This record gives sequence, structure tokens and C-alpha cells, in this order.
Amino acid sequence: MIPTTTRVEQHTDEAVNEWIQRQTSHRIALVGRQGESDINRRLEELDQEWDMERTLEANAATLALVGLGLGAFVNRRFFILPAVVAGFLLQHAVQGWCPPVPVFRRLGIRTAREIDIERYGLKAIRGDFNDLPGTQTVDETKAKRVLAAMNR
Repeated sequence: MIPTTTRVEQHTDEAVNEWIQRQTSHRIALVGRQGESDINRRLEELDQEWDMERTLEANAATLALVGLGLGAFVNRRFFILPAVVAGFLLQHAVQGWCPPVPVFRRLGIRTAREIDIERYGLKAIRGDFNDLPGTQTVDETKAKRVLAAMNR
């Protein structure tokens, strides 16, 4: 059975996953070199970023409501749209994949885990974990080790 935290990634084309990982690593390196205020700004942006689940839910709800409206006011055949959307949501809940997922992934929509990798990488560079037992300073090597551990 595929873990919930990685099911979208495991159903995504490997080239897309690698592109998303490269983009994340690039942002961590770029923002990490700019200083604490830029790290803080980026962390605030990450708090606002929509992950795959939220994106799917919002789009499914929109399509279902449109289908219900069209079915009620235009033609009853449009009631099929909410049924199809519900099926896709169920498929995603069970498998971690549904037809919109590849499209959203190619648009760069990340999972919550992928967003957290960037968040905690930046926090490690900023020094948030310096006071933890067994740590002294968080240099670039330690930050890379943190990221590598989170990607496992």
C-alpha cells in the first residue's frame, strides 16, 4: 500500500517529480543566500501556497456546482458532471490519482509534503533548529542533509 504522504508523487511522471524537486532546491538555495528577511517572506508565501489536495477540492467543488446549476437551469444531462467529479474525487482518495492530477502537477502544483520540504529547508538554513539537542550550527552541509532526509 502506498503511504498517503507520497501517493500523488508516486503516481506522477518521474520527470515532473524531478522538475518540482529541482525548482524547490533552487528556491531554497536562492532564498537561503539572500538573508533572514527574504527567508521570512518566502515562509509567509509558503503558508499561502495551495497544495494538490486543496487545488483538487476547489476545482472539484467548482465543477460540481457548475454541473448542478447547468443541470437545474439548462439541461438535466449536465447532472452527469457532478457525478463524474465525485467519481474522480473517490478515485483520488483511494489511489492518489485522478485525471486532473497530471495536469496540475505539470503546472507545478505541489503536495503538502513537497511544500514542507522547502519550508523546513529554509528554517534549517535560518537556524531554527540550532537549539535542538545534538546540534551546534546549521551550515550548508547540514541543510543539505536535512533536505536529503526529508526526501526519503
